[in-house]
Amino acid sequence: MRSRLYERTTDARCSPFRAVRRRARWAVGSGHTRGGTRDDSWRPTISPSTTPPKAASWSYAEDFVTEDEVITAARARSEEVGVTPIGSGGGAALQFLASVLDARAVVEIGTGTGVSGVWLLRGMRSDGVLTTVDVEAEHQRLAKETFADADIPNQRARTIAGAALDVLPRLTDGHYDLVFCDGDKQEYPAYLKEALRLLRPGGVVAFDNALWHDRVADPSQRDGETVAIRTLVQEIADRDDLVAVLLPVGDGLLVARKVWSPDAE
Repeated sequence: MRSRLYERTTDARCSPFRAVRRRARWAVGSGHTRGGTRDDSWRPTISPSTTPPKAASWSYAEDFVTEDEVITAARARSEEVGVTPIGSGGGAALQFLASVLDARAVVEIGTGTGVSGVWLLRGMRSDGVLTTVDVEAEHQRLAKETFADADIPNQRARTIAGAALDVLPRLTDGHYDLVFCDGDKQEYPAYLKEALRLLRPGGVVAFDNALWHDRVADPSQRDGETVAIRTLVQEIADRDDLVAVLLPVGDGLLVARKVWSPDAE
């Protein structure tokens, strides 16, 4: 025997669909009132069709390309010196980008212990050269051990110790296929300016930590690193000379391709 509750919810004037639709209108509401005052400030910015990935699916995607003992050893070195390298999903994306670009010349800002460097070099041409910059000479010494473990010839990895914004201006304009940035987050907007100068038309710039531990998407987070990354994301989104995508791998990988323009000739 049907309950009165069932009969009410299945009534034509109040079908489950209509009830859900009414709740949805209230939830996203076009300015419903609170205490008689219009309040739009809490309205969500995420599309209703967007659902967060399940943890198992996220892990599956991150581990889609497995890491070998070379990268595992490099990650162990990272832990010893307090460096956080790019995750496996982001590393695989870097290798893919270097491969698609048939990259011969790549700049890396933030050598670390060579985790991202190995991913990049494995995607580059066999005669490609990685120029990697880090303010810590000790990190670069450990990276050289990683490159040796990976059987990468010395001439394919050029390490430069120094602050990125001191080193980058000395590199050749329009010479590079890919610039990967994983250095000081507050310098990310400045790295973009340098990268666009360094890249050839059709070249790609990539930024790790573009979601910055879920802080970038939260407007209440106003620390220096978060604001700098948020500024970078907005600038790249607004530029007509870049084609960009923000990939939710690891801690976020922001990728932008420099569009060729006759004005650049």
